[in-house]
Formats: sequence, structure tokens, C-alpha cells
Amino acid sequence: MPVPAFLMPVLRVLPKPLKKRLRIIRDHGKRKAIALSYTLPAVQTARSWAWKEKEVSNFYYALTPDNRDHLIHLISTITGAAYEVIDGYMSELENDASLRLHLENHLKESRYGDDIEIEYGRRLGWYAIARVKKPKVLIETGVDHGVGSCVLASALLRNAAEGHPGRYYGTEIRPEAGALFTGEYATVGRILYGDSIQSLTTFAEPIDMFVNDSDHSGEYEYQEYQTISKKLAIGAIILGDNAHVTDSLSRFSRESGRKFVFFSEKPLDHWYPGAGIGVSF
Repeated sequence: MPVPAFLMPVLRVLPKPLKKRLRIIRDHGKRKAIALSYTLPAVQTARSWAWKEKEVSNFYYALTPDNRDHLIHLISTITGAAYEVIDGYMSELENDASLRLHLENHLKESRYGDDIEIEYGRRLGWYAIARVKKPKVLIETGVDHGVGSCVLASALLRNAAEGHPGRYYGTEIRPEAGALFTGEYATVGRILYGDSIQSLTTFAEPIDMFVNDSDHSGEYEYQEYQTISKKLAIGAIILGDNAHVTDSLSRFSRESGRKFVFFSEKPLDHWYPGAGIGVSF
């Protein structure tokens, strides 16, 4: 609101710090309203989410339409595949009723969360890249429940049906992890239990696609990349699930003469701000 004319002489002689403080007080409500317009929707979504029996890690959500579109363009630029092809692969995963039922039923049977609804978020990108690249050997470090394992195995199953067989290898230090990796999905791969770097050290096959999602310390992540550096096949692609937090994949890419880009997630109707995909190629 404008300052009354009779107060102007007083304001002119006030010290600058006090003038600034008065301006801050005057405009506080406006700035608060601007900030809350960005943050309050997430808080409201979080309150609703907290009253349901949802997952407490590895959150499941769809991408916003624009964010999904950006991911398609990014993969198209990296791989050279047409936009329509990548869009089709993503739709293939989104509409895979058998996979969705497999994941949701197993999660509910384990009582991890009765209100869980599977959405793939950035894993759409994992799947589409696996469908485009047709890897013969695909490694994912860090399996947890096994949602990503099943997504990647689903891509390999479809590749095999088209005449491009491949094998999935997951590394996981916890023996109870990977409970979802069963049935037809387990027919195209297996989980190597033990320390990830030890498993990678003894792995002898050329690696076409590598997904890092294990120990999220930057140094351990970087050691994984160093361990596989001489095992990468020509044209191999590396996806980093921790690239929104560390510079490990970016640093490895600079040092090894590889290109690096980052995709930032924008979850649809979820309080989580999103992670992303670091891509080294």
C-alpha cells in the first residue's frame, strides 16, 4: 500500500537499515504468497500421501506430459532413434498390464504397502534405451525390491522376441533384495549377491548397458565406473541414477572422453521433487 504523505518527511530521515526493514515488512505478505504458490501444492500432496500405506523409498510416480516429452527428445538425440519409436517403447511399458500386475501383487503380498500404485518415472527412459540399444549384456547395480530389474528384464524379453537376446545382471549386497525378480523376468538374468565392486571386478563379459543405482556415496559410485571402464563394449551406454546428487558420472565421462547429459525428472501429482538420469555415451 502507498505511504501516506504525512509520513514521507519522517521516512526520509530514517537510517537506511531501518528503511530496508520497513520495506521487507511491507512486502512480506506478497513474497510469502509467491513462495507458497510453488511449495504449498507439494505440502498438500504430501499430507494426503502420508495418510495412505505408500512406499517409504523408491517412490513411484508418472512424469508430467512435458517432462516425458523432453525425455523422448533426449533419448532420440543420444541414440538417433526416431521420436515416434521411443514414444512407442515408453507406451509399451506404460501399457504392460502383466508387468504392472506382477509388481503390484508382489508388493502387496509382502505388505510393503497396500496403497502402492506402480508408475515408472525415469525408468521409462531406462526401458526405452534398453529397447533401442538392444544390449547383449545389461548390468544394474543396486536392485532393492527389483522394480527396475523387472522393467529392464521386460525390455530384454521383448528384444529377444524380435531376435535380439540379451542378459540382465543385477548386483546387490543385501541377500533379501530382489524379491520381485521372479517368473518370466528371471529367465533373462540373475542377481549377483555381494559387494557390487567385487562382483564387477570378476565380471568377464563386455558390458553394453550399465545402470548405477547402488551405494549412493559419490566415491563408491565413481569406483564402479572405474571398475567397468575396461569392460565396456563399443557403443556402451551408462545411466547414473545418482547424477542429481553427485558429479561422479560427469567426472568419469570427462576423464574417459565420453559425452554426458542429464535429464531432470518432474513427477506428476507427487510431493517428491524428482531425481533424474545421468547419461554417459
